Amino acid sequence: MKGHPVKFIAPTALCLLLASCAQTGPPLPPSLELPKPPTDLRVSRKGNSVTLTWSEPTLTTDRQSVRYLGPTLVCRSVDTGHLEPEMTVCGNPVQLLPPPSEAPQKPGSPRPVLQTYTDTLPLAIPQPNPAIEITYAIEVLNRNARGAGLSNRVRVPAVLTLPPPGDLAAELTGDGVVLTWTSAGESQSGSASSPGNSPGVQLRYRIYRRDESSGRDAIAGEVPLGERGPVHFTDSSFEWEKTYLYRITAVSIIKRPDSEVQVEGDDAPAVRVVAHDVFPPSVPAGLQAAYSGEGQQPFIDLIWAPVTNADLAGYNVYRSETNGATGEKIVKLNSELVKSPSYRDTAVASGKTYTYSVSAVDVRGNESQRSEETSEAVP
Repeated sequence: MKGHPVKFIAPTALCLLLASCAQTGPPLPPSLELPKPPTDLRVSRKGNSVTLTWSEPTLTTDRQSVRYLGPTLVCRSVDTGHLEPEMTVCGNPVQLLPPPSEAPQKPGSPRPVLQTYTDTLPLAIPQPNPAIEITYAIEVLNRNARGAGLSNRVRVPAVLTLPPPGDLAAELTGDGVVLTWTSAGESQSGSASSPGNSPGVQLRYRIYRRDESSGRDAIAGEVPLGERGPVHFTDSSFEWEKTYLYRITAVSIIKRPDSEVQVEGDDAPAVRVVAHDVFPPSVPAGLQAAYSGEGQQPFIDLIWAPVTNADLAGYNVYRSETNGATGEKIVKLNSELVKSPSYRDTAVASGKTYTYSVSAVDVRGNESQRSEETSEAVP
């Protein structure tokens, strides 16, 4: 007996019906694989070096994972402050960067890869006019050298920066690190192209101190540029028993109604200082002695002017007395450092004259010379 043919046709028709249901529209066109333009371009300038940083695109404009990246265009324009239209196309790129990697991008990468490029400004671009700015953008292309447009735009002032001093020197003293150099002077011998001759621009020297062990920088201080000639600066904010690298840069500061923009110049060659403390505190002064003893155990009170060194740890008190048989004998009265500028000597005897002096000691054990002596007699 032959089976009914409908039993064999129905499953086939059902499969065709399901296949047609899965089709939600016309086939999607192939992706152009245009990298999505970066939106986190950042810029910094030091001297005539401008550093750009951005995240490598991980998605295309149609939200697909980037498989391959092509070259990157670095775009630059100079705005003269006359409301030029915003950069919309790259025009003549200042640099064509090669593809960041020949390998396919990994989908789901935890963080985008950062890219960096440093542009060296032509000598003709920096201007004394603080209103002139330099605009940068980048465009990341696909492997067919096609792109989806420019990144976000970033700007830096085109203001001139002064060269650093070439004669920076350092000397370690008990008061701190004394730095000396020769100032270029704000007018640069009257040069009209100096930023110091531009209204709205202030110039100063910035002193950096780097801890050699940690590599951390700190601003030790700033000095107005002033007139041409020798400059002295003392840094007392460091820590002893460390090694430091000092450098100086000239800073152009643009004053605007609602903001302040600073552009650092290049750094002077660093000078190295080993801050080993071999410097004692100041010698105590103004030592006075006074006897007391009527109706009580006799004693001699000593007072002196306090020593103001920041690293002072305390004082030593010395006493001498003359003995006819053995001559003068000097003894230190305190077993521990005296913390205040006063001391009471109770080990005195009637009929003797005592001579005193004091010294100052810092936290590293450096002891000053003894003060001028003072004497007091016990009746």
